[in-house]
Amino acid sequence: MATHLPQSKLVLDLRGLARHPGEMIRKHLDVSAPGDLAVALASVPEGSPLVIDLTCESAGDGVLVRGSAGATLTCQCARCLTHFEQSGQFTFDELYFYPGKGPDDDEGDALFVVDDCVDLDPVLRAAIVLSLPFAPLCRPDCAGICPQCGVDMNEHPGHAHEMAPDTRWDKLRDVQIHPTDRVL
Repeated sequence: MATHLPQSKLVLDLRGLARHPGEMIRKHLDVSAPGDLAVALASVPEGSPLVIDLTCESAGDGVLVRGSAGATLTCQCARCLTHFEQSGQFTFDELYFYPGKGPDDDEGDALFVVDDCVDLDPVLRAAIVLSLPFAPLCRPDCAGICPQCGVDMNEHPGHAHEMAPDTRWDKLRDVQIHPTDRVL
């Protein structure tokens, strides 16, 4: 267990919250997004606005922190490779244990109240990164790109080729992959 928390806008001071079960405070934070909130095709850019609304409730063993965070995502379409932005809303619930009340230190997933403060960074990071779309689409009916030449089929829906495609690719034309299938 950490004996002190790093200085950060994501460290929440809970000195106003009494340690009586059921006591509650609400907090609103406007902060800059930390780095590395990303998956392959979607991210919350570092330094972009992150709006967080929290409810902190005293529980017998610690503080239950419930919240939602809103951010603008920067994405690349999985079908046509176009860059676009979309809004994202992420929710989380986490129990921060009072010192001596939670699991042993060797259980690395437990979070603790330190000096009447909690660090929201690991909770936000997990809530956001695990909820980012792995295959974002610029629109639900995105036509993708031409498999022969790479032209954007959304911009050129009647696109056709004069020459026949290379016959070495014939077997691949028979393979049908649904857009929601996952390739691992």
